Amino acid sequence: MAQHSTHPGGASRVRRRALLGTALLAVLVSLAGLTAYLTRDGRSPSDAPAPPPSSPTASSSPTAPAGPHARSHALPVPPKTQDPIKYGKAAAAALWSYDTRAYSQPELRKALRGWLTKESKYSDPASVDKVVPSPVLWKEMAANRQFATAEVNEGHFPHAFTQALQADPGAITEAYVYAVTVSGKQSIAWKGSSAGGAESRSTTLAVQCRPDHPCALVGVMPSVAP
Repeated sequence: MAQHSTHPGGASRVRRRALLGTALLAVLVSLAGLTAYLTRDGRSPSDAPAPPPSSPTASSSPTAPAGPHARSHALPVPPKTQDPIKYGKAAAAALWSYDTRAYSQPELRKALRGWLTKESKYSDPASVDKVVPSPVLWKEMAANRQFATAEVNEGHFPHAFTQALQADPGAITEAYVYAVTVSGKQSIAWKGSSAGGAESRSTTLAVQCRPDHPCALVGVMPSVAP
């Protein structure tokens, strides 16, 4: 027998999350074609934090990142810039980094939410929360004193986004939300490791940069756009 949710607000939250890609990209360029491109089946998902070192994927490409006794990392603080690509690169680095030795999972979650735009119409905190390791996973990683650093290689406007703006330059002026794709590498280390692991990362972010305000994060897109 099918079970029904006992939380009246649950259904609305699920619907809001399910419509994120369509609604947000409609704001970006007001073009249904770009929405379909970025959310169609088969696109690579945005990268989540790497699992603890007990998982084989945590050391798929061994390198020599900073050692386990390296200086603790402070919580991420958003830069003051009106350049969407610069902001997107900084946001990606923040999303790919963590330090279980220096702060708690709720503290990291709160800090990353601080990057989000204050305009609730566009802000998608759920997409940011999804990137933060769960409390259970964080506890396991903290037992190993695990931390990760990020190296950003490049950031750019996705090709389809650029084409859409060229077709309708005025579409951006309602919300000033830009799609930014960032690629780089996440390096991981933990207690007792002489060499950690490194994995390539890529993600597409929605970044709001109004002319009279510093940029802010709108959310993490469900798919990566080239």
